[in-house]
Amino acid sequence: RFVWASLSDYLGRKNTYYTFFVLGIILYASAPWSGHLGHVALFVGAFCIILSMYGGGFSTVPAYLADVFGTQMVGAIHGRLLTAWSAAGIFGPVIVNYVREYQLDHGVPRAQVYDITAYILCGLLVIGFICNWLVKPVDDKYFMTDAELEAERRLAHEAAVRSDASGRSAPATPSNPALVYGFWALVGIPIAWGVYKTLGSAWVLFSH
Repeated sequence: RFVWASLSDYLGRKNTYYTFFVLGIILYASAPWSGHLGHVALFVGAFCIILSMYGGGFSTVPAYLADVFGTQMVGAIHGRLLTAWSAAGIFGPVIVNYVREYQLDHGVPRAQVYDITAYILCGLLVIGFICNWLVKPVDDKYFMTDAELEAERRLAHEAAVRSDASGRSAPATPSNPALVYGFWALVGIPIAWGVYKTLGSAWVLFSH
């Protein structure tokens, strides 16, 4: 996420997504070939890059949305986009499992049941490439004026004040350092353990 999002500052968001789609097509198309020839390092490396682009897409899309729509409503727009992303997260595995079961039922060896799936994913990435090409910045006439923007901010502030039962904003209290470090440990230790286990499993694959 850090690498792809930082890279998008130099490449541009649109070009970063072009990279995701083109590189994804190449890697998915090469996976059956490298798998059947026994090139484990190439096969695993390809999917490591593919997985990195999944996280990279998540980390880059908020800035992409801000470039296209502006920053004022980017949170709400991002929420709508994640709804579509979630739908893809449901239908994607359904497609993969359906194709797998269909091929197994028709006698395709287990080592080859994901070949067609990889090529289907290549086709979906081609569609994504075209969709990315069709994305254009919103016309300036649809943007809010400075006066409209200020009015929206004022309304949001007034609504926040009204929601406070006392009508006053609660004073900010300094964070307890022990609690801060405790919560970071609560999150960081499982993540560090997961990274350690992942690197250990990957090392076994690359060391043979």
